[in-house]
Parts: sequence; structure tokens; C-alpha cells
Amino acid sequence: MDKPNVVVFDLDGTLTESKQSLTAQMAGVLKKLLNQIPVAVMSGADLPQFEKQFLAFLPPDSNLPNLYLFPTNAARCLTYKDGVWLAVYSYSFTKEEKDKIIEAVNKAVNTVSVIEDKKGYGERIEDRGEQITWSALGQEAPLVLKAQWDPDHKKRERIREELACLIPEFQISIGGATSIDITRKNISKKSGVVWLSKHFNFDPNQMLYVGDALFPGGNDAEVKETGIKTSQVSGPADTLILIKEILKEP
Repeated sequence: MDKPNVVVFDLDGTLTESKQSLTAQMAGVLKKLLNQIPVAVMSGADLPQFEKQFLAFLPPDSNLPNLYLFPTNAARCLTYKDGVWLAVYSYSFTKEEKDKIIEAVNKAVNTVSVIEDKKGYGERIEDRGEQITWSALGQEAPLVLKAQWDPDHKKRERIREELACLIPEFQISIGGATSIDITRKNISKKSGVVWLSKHFNFDPNQMLYVGDALFPGGNDAEVKETGIKTSQVSGPADTLILIKEILKEP
């Protein structure tokens, strides 16, 4: 594979399993990649989850100034300087906006009625600052249950459609295995790719996006509209092989 000028990775299902720690092997190849080209990671997760799941497992001597983090579906961008992560931009909600979104989410979920287990696993609605995330089974649901709940996105699409009627002024996206993410209008992984393209003054087709949901309706698919090159992977094992190809490693 020809080396792109920038590689953008999805997190869950691409660099790691959903909400699981970065493996030592993946951390090792990412360190090598960071020494060669800028790397970005985009996810619906917020920064504390990035720290717990991803940053904590990178080698301490990694070239972090070459790493760009886009939590909350690129509603925030962070870069590393002088030992701290600094926000380049952040599209946070006001309290009034958050209240309106949460009320709409509760109404949509009750109207569509796709939840069988009323108890769930932890909180279902999470305030991530720039994003409100609804998780059908709760934030701490086991991976096996998450994978089984809505693999074809049909349940969440019904809720997304209901939300689009209730709060059309916001961006409503299907994310992860069981979640729906709500950000400001036109804020998404697509807008994150556009920002990177302008920041580096690279045409998007000189960059590569790697994700597990680039298929139609997937939460990575929208980035294709930018013209960025893409690589669909089935999971972290696939991603590991791809990074080694970029690095020209056997």
C-alpha cells in the first residue's frame, strides 16, 4: 500500500474492540506510524474514554504531537503540546440545548418502544459535553449483548427518524453497536476529515480513513463524501495487518 499523508482511524471496532483496551501489539505499530506520519483517531467516545481505552496504553515515548484526537464524533479536536492535550475547537451544548435533547430522546425511545430490558447496564443517556449519547442497553452492557441487539441498525434507525422530527436542528447519528449520538448540526466525522484536510493543506484523497462501519448506513460512511481514501476493516486484527502494510512490515 502507498503511504498516505495522514491516516485517520475509527476507535471502537477498528483500533480496539468496543470500549476495550488497546493491545500492546496495536500500540507498538501505532508508535511506529506516529514517527512517520500524522495520525488521527475519531470516535463518539469522550476524552475520558479515550484516556482509559487508548492513550493509557500507548508507549510513553510515542510521538504524541503527531496525534490528533477527535472525541464526540469530531465535535472536539485535541492536540498535544508541552505535556497536555489542548482543545483546538469544541462545539459544546448549552444547558438549554442539553435539556431539550434529553427530553426528545426520552420521548422518542418511549414512542418507538424497542427496549425489552428496562433495567439495562448502567446509564442509558450520557452527557459528553459536545454530544448527548443514548445507549440502548446502558453504557456498561456486555459486548456479546451489544453485538446482538441491533446489528442491522433497524431499531436505531426508527429512533433516529423520530428524533429527526423532534429536534431537526441537531445532527443525529447512529454510532457504535447500540448507541445514537447527537451533536450540533453538520458536526460529524466528515467535518473532522474536512478540518484535517484544511489543517495540513492536503487533498482528502491523499489521506486514508480506516473504519469498521464504512458500509451504507454505517457510522463511518459519511467520510466518503469528502473524497478521502477509505479502508473497511472487520476489526482490530484487520487494522493491525493494514498498518503493517503501510509501514512495509512483514
